[in-house]
Amino acid sequence: MEHTHNKKVTIVGTMSGTSLDGLDICIVTFLPDSYTIVHAETISYSNTLKELLQNAHTLCGLELSQLHIDYGVFCGKSIHSVLQKTKIHADYIVSHGHTVFHTPHTGLTLQIGSGAHIAKQAGVSTIYNLRELDVAFGGQGAPLVPMGDEFLFASYDYCLNIGGFANMSTKRNGIRVAWDICLANIGINSLAQTYYNKDFDESGAIGRSGNVHEPLLHDLQTLPYYTQSPPKSLGREWVESEVFPLLHSYTISAADRIRTLYEHCAMQIGSTLSQENTQTLCTGGGVHNTFLMERIAAHTKSKLIVPDTQVINFKEALIFAYLGYLRIQHKPNCLASVTGAEKDVCGGDIIFV
Repeated sequence: MEHTHNKKVTIVGTMSGTSLDGLDICIVTFLPDSYTIVHAETISYSNTLKELLQNAHTLCGLELSQLHIDYGVFCGKSIHSVLQKTKIHADYIVSHGHTVFHTPHTGLTLQIGSGAHIAKQAGVSTIYNLRELDVAFGGQGAPLVPMGDEFLFASYDYCLNIGGFANMSTKRNGIRVAWDICLANIGINSLAQTYYNKDFDESGAIGRSGNVHEPLLHDLQTLPYYTQSPPKSLGREWVESEVFPLLHSYTISAADRIRTLYEHCAMQIGSTLSQENTQTLCTGGGVHNTFLMERIAAHTKSKLIVPDTQVINFKEALIFAYLGYLRIQHKPNCLASVTGAEKDVCGGDIIFV
């Protein structure tokens, strides 16, 4: 089945990030030269599912395979419920899945959430496994969002997304480039959970109460990743092996530990958005952290533009819907200039129902 795209196509984009806030669902209608978000919401995870996803990398093969199925069923049922509630007919679902492993230098990237079970539960043809083809061609498989930045948000000099990690895309010599800048919520949330039994640091209140510990800040700022040239990307594995040992290496207060991490993130992001007289579109859950945004503003010359809440929260799900729109037209949806792959590819497996 192929679409002729002189007519409207309705696609459900989904995203589950490392912050584990829930399943973002963004229903978008596309025409050849425009798009409209018709509905967007986040389906929260139960504590049980959140814990399973958080620890998925520790499961044995059988348990991980079962979670792959169970999470697909959850996604399919959630999407079906939203479509029933809104009375929207969808032509396709695009599922990013939930990343468990990401070590592209070994050829591995794994996002769980069975596309077959999503399609069956929702009754809608489903596109999934968007990263693997790029990795097979030698790319990082990430970030994928810059393809959407290129066509949906081209008026901005920089597009910054702050989720579990902070990533950025921009144009250099007319070519779209992008990379993961540093960790963000994956580190802040972990420290808030460990020391304060809180899922996250609301508005940055804990960080604001602490002081920067200069030796720890120096250690973080001199991590080898930051001297590497793009294309490059980050995963949970890097945080656990390189960052967490540093964060816990000094006998300092929890508030100072978190405050220092904020400063590190802000300095890395600020130095990346380095050009004067530029505008940066800021999206992702981290934008709601007022203290983090204040610190980024203190370290950058670019003007930070915060869009409406729908774009902040659902830009990634929106862009995954767009990548699906490209996929069904057999057009490239992953840029080699971003990922370092041998060529642009049209990634994503399709289950038709």
